[in-house]
Amino acid sequence: MNTLEDILAWRPFWNKLPPQYFPLLIECATVERYRSGEPIFKKGYDAERFFLIHHGKVVLEATYVSGEGLITIQTLGAGEALGWSWLFPPHQWQFSARAVEPTEAAVFKADALRKKAKETPAFGYDLALRVGGIMLKQLQATQRRLLDICEVSQ
Repeated sequence: MNTLEDILAWRPFWNKLPPQYFPLLIECATVERYRSGEPIFKKGYDAERFFLIHHGKVVLEATYVSGEGLITIQTLGAGEALGWSWLFPPHQWQFSARAVEPTEAAVFKADALRKKAKETPAFGYDLALRVGGIMLKQLQATQRRLLDICEVSQ
C-alpha cells in the first residue's frame, strides 16, 4: 500500500507545487476507501472535504432532470481531483458524488486547508488557481452533458 506522501507526490493536481507546501498538505490529509455505489458527498450538504482520487472511479451527478432522472455530469478516475465547494462560501456541495467501483482517495479536511491557505497566502493563491481549474473542467463537462440531453430530447 502506498503512503499518503507517495499518493500526493504523483497526483497531477499538485504538479509543480513548491515542495515546501507538501508538509501543509500532509497535515490536512488522510486516505479513505469507498465501496462501489457508496456516496462520497451529497448536494446541499456541508462541503467539509476535498478529494484526490488514487484509484477507482467516481461519478459526479446533478439533480434530477425530467425525463432523464439523475444525470451523470462527469466520471473521474485516478489522478483527478474531486470537489471545489469546500473552498467557497457557503461551503455546500453543488453536486453529488459516488464511487462506481472500489475507490481510494487522499481526503483533505477543508477547514484545515482553508486555514493553511489563509496563513500562507502564496499557498492559498496556488491552491485557488488549482481549484479554479477543477471548476472550469466541471462547467465544461456540465455544458457538454446538457447539450447531449438537448440533442436526445429533440
